[in-house]
Amino acid sequence: MLLVSFSNPKYRRFEGKRMSEVIGDLGGEPIDTLFELLENNGGSVPTVYFHHSEADMRYALKQSFVSIGSDGTARKNEGHLAAGHPHPRDYGTFPRVLGLYVREAGDLSLEEAIPKMTSANAAKIGVFDRGLLRPGLAADVTAFDALRIIDHATYEMPQKYSEGVEYVMVNGQIVLDRGRLTHARPGVILYGQGKKVD
Repeated sequence: MLLVSFSNPKYRRFEGKRMSEVIGDLGGEPIDTLFELLENNGGSVPTVYFHHSEADMRYALKQSFVSIGSDGTARKNEGHLAAGHPHPRDYGTFPRVLGLYVREAGDLSLEEAIPKMTSANAAKIGVFDRGLLRPGLAADVTAFDALRIIDHATYEMPQKYSEGVEYVMVNGQIVLDRGRLTHARPGVILYGQGKKVD
């Protein structure tokens, strides 16, 4: 368990530390330390769990029914969006797949990886106007350099941007132009089939 962030300033020195380090520092029984952290941080301490091996990951990626997504959040490496010690996926899920598992390891071809990251994910949540490039659909496009794309975020230093993404278009508007933000904000909230209709 790697501790991401704390709402209580008393514990912020432990952001980015393993639970075993916190137990050693605070002393006492491990379960008591766990409950102390929860009790003094509103019942929630965002945490990264290490529950599968690299071999498991590579095996899963090769399965035809597996899509690739992220539950990471939008981050910056400065200001309030840089708070805490996040999971490295916040900075590099898709560049990691394209750089490491496609280009370097050859676990997937580019032609296999792209649908896993786009149309397969959209279809799983019942959003059918995204993830494909077709007339009449939302124009969400990412252009990247397949020879350069790679993530740089690690568990120890997660707030490092990836490289190799040149252009990003959201709803037909360019939001990343030659690697620089344009400050356009054309994105919208996408609701899946689970949304309640009033």
